[in-house]
Amino acid sequence: MSETPRAAHPTRRDFVRTLGAAGLTAAVPLIGVRSIEAMPSLRTADEVGPKPTDPAESAVARLFATLSSEQRETICFPFDHPLRSRVENNWAIVEPTIDDMTAEQQELCREIMKGICSEDGFDRFMRQMDEDYGGFGAYHVALFGEPGSGGPFEWVLSGRHDTLRADGNSVPGAAFGGPIFYGHASKSFNEDASHTGNVWWYQGEQANAIFKTLDESQRAQALVDGSRAADASRTIELKGEKVPERGLLVSELDDQQKQMVRTLIEAMLSPFREADQQEVLACIEAAGGVDPMRLTYYTDGDIGEDGVWDVWKVEGPAFAWYFHGEPHVHTWLNVARTAPGA
Repeated sequence: MSETPRAAHPTRRDFVRTLGAAGLTAAVPLIGVRSIEAMPSLRTADEVGPKPTDPAESAVARLFATLSSEQRETICFPFDHPLRSRVENNWAIVEPTIDDMTAEQQELCREIMKGICSEDGFDRFMRQMDEDYGGFGAYHVALFGEPGSGGPFEWVLSGRHDTLRADGNSVPGAAFGGPIFYGHASKSFNEDASHTGNVWWYQGEQANAIFKTLDESQRAQALVDGSRAADASRTIELKGEKVPERGLLVSELDDQQKQMVRTLIEAMLSPFREADQQEVLACIEAAGGVDPMRLTYYTDGDIGEDGVWDVWKVEGPAFAWYFHGEPHVHTWLNVARTAPGA
């Protein structure tokens, strides 16, 4: 699939240079996000996250009921099919697009998409999809299991710069039902140093705000050479206690810097519905909070060589968020309560 540049929108990238850390933190859109520290009830909850009866999942069941036998042969799979857990930056999980569905089915897919997002996040995804792929209808969806039957199920959307899921918590202990991806190429394939118009760059602003607060010794630990893995999806494999000892350990930060790390995670969560936010935060707390995480900034991929780091990673025992902002934004995310085998 070709990567074609499209129109741009204004952004706030240069705030990294003009605002102090506190000002930038306040600028991050944290619509609907509850802070990690403000959710004590979730830290010991046995069940968090979306339910089969939530709006998105209810729409998945209604979509499944409308499918013809021919459609089911094309876009439906057993729940344990390997396609369900695949995550890529640019792929078609099935050949038909949403536009190939009936008008009712297209509207149900839009309802599902809206249901897995915050209001602000839905607007951002719609803008990203319009610019990257020609609109929501150009994307592809597949269904796994039998939604509405009482058994496990999952709806997966794929296309350029998106792998997103709705599963009603059918995958216990895995936030979002498995690893996800979202990205954006705004204005051109090779974005400028300001990432003009990129709907996700506010997350990069927050990450760079943290770096600006580090002293010389901390920066030396946080900044490493190299960035792009041969298989980017493998960079978010959960490693448990085997997290590589690179980057800066969050436990070594002061209280204000730790709060900025929490704010960064909340910025990552802000595009998504509250149920998924809650599950991610509960997973983080179950794995020891932010203290065991490491912050890594990569010297490679620094667009404009301006010291505003376009590529960075936050990684913990059961948390991996890889933000690759060169030549444009690619965001890989995998969160669970525990790493496999831990």
